Amino acid sequence: MLGASTSCLADKSLGVALHKLTKVDGLDFVEIVNEGYHVLDEHNYRLHLESLESYKLKSIIHAPFSDVNIASLNERIRRTSLEIIFETLKIAQNMGSLLVVLHPGHRSPLSGRFPKAYEKVHKRSLEEIDKIAQRLDVKVALENMPTFPILDGQTVERMSEFLDGTDLYVTFDVGHLNTVNREFKHFIDTLGDRIIHVHLHDNDGKSDSHSPLGEGNIQWEKILKLLPKNATWGLEMKRIEDLEKSIKFLKR
Repeated sequence: MLGASTSCLADKSLGVALHKLTKVDGLDFVEIVNEGYHVLDEHNYRLHLESLESYKLKSIIHAPFSDVNIASLNERIRRTSLEIIFETLKIAQNMGSLLVVLHPGHRSPLSGRFPKAYEKVHKRSLEEIDKIAQRLDVKVALENMPTFPILDGQTVERMSEFLDGTDLYVTFDVGHLNTVNREFKHFIDTLGDRIIHVHLHDNDGKSDSHSPLGEGNIQWEKILKLLPKNATWGLEMKRIEDLEKSIKFLKR
């Protein structure tokens, strides 16, 4: 299944973004980035669900990540962040979404001073999310992060640590890994069936630019053959024109 993120229309209302994406040929689902102008809540999700269903499109929800930190050592911030994630999971259940994409927590000056406490609360948060996800029967797929000082979950080894002891799945972001170490085959071989969703975008290996496929240095002919066959593929671009370019690239 191929889909597109609403990130390519982040400056539009969610209604407008969904309407424009329904006009793009070749999509099976829309990945709604649940923040900014695209926030879903208990009052508006039905309207957007009806819009998607009228075009026979499925949904994936990307949980909020801006100003959210499930690994915060400030317990009030951590709990509020978890409540936001839990609300997203409930909406995903109501919408019958294929899955929810989740970012790991991130480091702070305080966590740098207390690394053991950071590890403890981070793992606790992931376990709490996993518990709620199982209760709601919603799949949660943890996403690997690009190279950036405070971001966690950049390598397959770190992702494996996060997954250990949980039933969480993986969103494999190809563009993100290209900025870290480009060990694509190792990542896929190690995490295997845990990878249920893939983010596709290109870059130069240095900046997480979310460029159209074919406009960076990722060797897509090799990568596409390695990707799990049963995973959903989501194109994650900054402009709808780049989305259309990427769809054409995949059809070549």
